[in-house]
Amino acid sequence: MASPTAVPAPTASAAPARGGSLKRSLGLWAIVGLGLGYMTPTVVFDTFGIVSGQTDGAVPSAYLIALVIMALTAISYGKMVRVYPAAGSAYTYVRESMHPNLGFMVGWASLLDYLLLPMVNALIIRLYLEQVFPALPPWVTVVVYTVFVTTVICLSMRGTSNLNMVLLVGAILAMIAFVVFTVIELTHGAGAGTIVSAEPFVHDGVTMSALLTGATVVCFSFIGFDAVTMYTEEAKSIRIMPKAIMLTVLLGGAIFLVSAYFAQLRFPTNAPFGEFTDDPLPQIGLLVGGPVFQAVLVSAGFVAALASGLASHASVARMLMVMGRNNVLPKRVFGYVHPRTHTPVFNVVFVGAVTLLAMSFSLDTVAAYINFGALVAFTFVNATVIVHFAVRQGRRHTAGDRWKYIVLPGLAMVLTGVLWSQLHADALIAGGVWAAIGFAYLLVITKGFRVAPKGFDENQPVTGVNKQLTDQA
Repeated sequence: MASPTAVPAPTASAAPARGGSLKRSLGLWAIVGLGLGYMTPTVVFDTFGIVSGQTDGAVPSAYLIALVIMALTAISYGKMVRVYPAAGSAYTYVRESMHPNLGFMVGWASLLDYLLLPMVNALIIRLYLEQVFPALPPWVTVVVYTVFVTTVICLSMRGTSNLNMVLLVGAILAMIAFVVFTVIELTHGAGAGTIVSAEPFVHDGVTMSALLTGATVVCFSFIGFDAVTMYTEEAKSIRIMPKAIMLTVLLGGAIFLVSAYFAQLRFPTNAPFGEFTDDPLPQIGLLVGGPVFQAVLVSAGFVAALASGLASHASVARMLMVMGRNNVLPKRVFGYVHPRTHTPVFNVVFVGAVTLLAMSFSLDTVAAYINFGALVAFTFVNATVIVHFAVRQGRRHTAGDRWKYIVLPGLAMVLTGVLWSQLHADALIAGGVWAAIGFAYLLVITKGFRVAPKGFDENQPVTGVNKQLTDQA
């Protein structure tokens, strides 16, 4: 769910950077594990109530639709990561394959994701504690969380890759326990009273429009699958990266599908969740396994959200710093690095201020805003495959090339466009306003399109910064 922070190492052919280069030590499954950790598997329970209500009890179908679209997009990421192995962002692919100005706009849309991802983690934790400790005012949770995370990132911008790997194991174990408990209850007549049924996928009252709306929401669960591109320079071979991206999507999708399937069998409607449909994870844990399992599941979700929040907070702070250092944003403010902590303190505090908005927003609204930026990125990554391979390289004259470089990415673009049509109206309005601001700002920094905008890929090395910052970022 979070976007990680990283600095690309030199390629094998480049001269070693001061301090040495990253060691190519990560195998296929190590990279897939890191990718799954960033996707945060427990998020399936966070949005379950929202999607179940939207789809009339067909959450697995929504995940299946989203999985197909994400898998097609993963194929495009796999192709582009071979072209630009030291980067990993839709912004870079669009800038280099299509046009710098268009790349800027895609990056600007993605910046909205970056700014809101720390907030959504604070929101998830707030919703957990509202149910477990109902007497605790929600604003207290958000303020304490934000102050803690902001302070940690201000002091050190170390990533949380290793922690995410540990959390992945814990989360999967908790989800296996959920399936076991649910199977036992289903065999004793709870919920649908069976462990084999097509009802979670299709039944009377389910419409394709509703499923597409649900699929738009659950795309939120897949955000972060492209994070594995940050490990390209540490992979034992660049050839494993397309497979690593695809496996991350497929395994993550399988975890979501299985969990959603059994959750839907156990809870055909949202009635058991009462007023807590916005994030029923604590209620799911309580109803399936009692107070002890509720504590286990909430703890898994809580710690995963915290780790995700740390990673995403550090990532957007660093991206803002890159924008500042390259004069995309005012350098004196956004490019400032504290001389003692060697961290972009202003940026970290700024992101913390945005995170405080978690006091008032709902999960489905924030997820929709984030999905706006994500769908922009996914759409254009698919487009870059067509432009780079079919147009620029002319690889369109054989049936195989047309299938790989036109049909598959084109189909992914169309399906992503279908999800676009189902986005919440507020998300489209907010996203449109954000894009308009970005376009106006682009006019200013390019002097009316007379000069190219400067780069601001989050993985871009930052010049003029104390080396310790580069080591920690």
